[in-house]
Amino acid sequence: MKILIVGYFTESSKLNIIRHFPKEWNIVIVPPGEEMLHHIKDCQVIIPEHVKIDFNLLSIAKELKLVQTGAGYDNVDIDACTQRGIWAANAAGVNAQAVAEHVMAFILSYYKNIPYLDSFMKSKVDQNQLDYTGSELNGKTIGIIGYGAIGKKVAEFCKVFDMNVLVYARNPVVQSDGVAQIINFDDLISKSDIVTVHASLNPQSQKLIDKEVFKKMKSTALFINTARGGIVNEKDLIDALKNRDISGACLDVFEKEPLPIDSELRNLRNVILTPHTAGLPDGLKFHKKRYDFFVNNIKRVENGKEPESKLNQLL
Repeated sequence: MKILIVGYFTESSKLNIIRHFPKEWNIVIVPPGEEMLHHIKDCQVIIPEHVKIDFNLLSIAKELKLVQTGAGYDNVDIDACTQRGIWAANAAGVNAQAVAEHVMAFILSYYKNIPYLDSFMKSKVDQNQLDYTGSELNGKTIGIIGYGAIGKKVAEFCKVFDMNVLVYARNPVVQSDGVAQIINFDDLISKSDIVTVHASLNPQSQKLIDKEVFKKMKSTALFINTARGGIVNEKDLIDALKNRDISGACLDVFEKEPLPIDSELRNLRNVILTPHTAGLPDGLKFHKKRYDFFVNNIKRVENGKEPESKLNQLL
């Protein structure tokens, strides 16, 4: 069994990943590019990051049986997989705890001014010169866009802090519960002190958050995105932050990743940034729960079974 993992990994991350798979499997970890094209010809499984799995690429993969992604799968052409008799599956929910904790860390860091206070203390300036604002979460309203495993976990955490929880979900099956109130998109945007995105990236959500949406937000609002950068028009977000149409932003994902060195986001004081690590709790681009899921799913396909969390159905 040859497993091809495509992405950008440190050497220590590669070792952690390889050690997690059965020794008899051939694990190949490469960045996108020519070397990837060489290995995709005879792999049975591909785990792709930062590469589009489309019909052209799949046509090279003569032995491919499974395309396995993490939570997001916007980089995979599901129809093309089905046409070629290849299973596609994601790992929905396995990183819900990690991402939800990251969201809470963002919220607390922002409202308690942790980055600024840490910098102030380390600058060794006279403490009498300290001048900052902070806020409590009690009574604040958070608007959650998307109510899957991550959105629900965020809602539960926020309730513990005595926050009001509003939710917008495209799925009509989602109903208000004891934790969150389901409302329409415009009301959520205008009523929320914090807006956090937990929707998948698809044609309907592409650049869903743009300048018109930012104008509808409170000028004191905090915007958080740990889902996908493509859901937000990044230029409009930067303009909203610079013009103080919104108070601030906490971002883990970006339109282009890695975030360009010259991105204006790096220079804005009302922004907290992390490098797409919300779902990776150990900081080494390795999440045990995720790779446990991968190994189990690969074994299922190897044994002729359907993968869990499948994205397509083969005849």
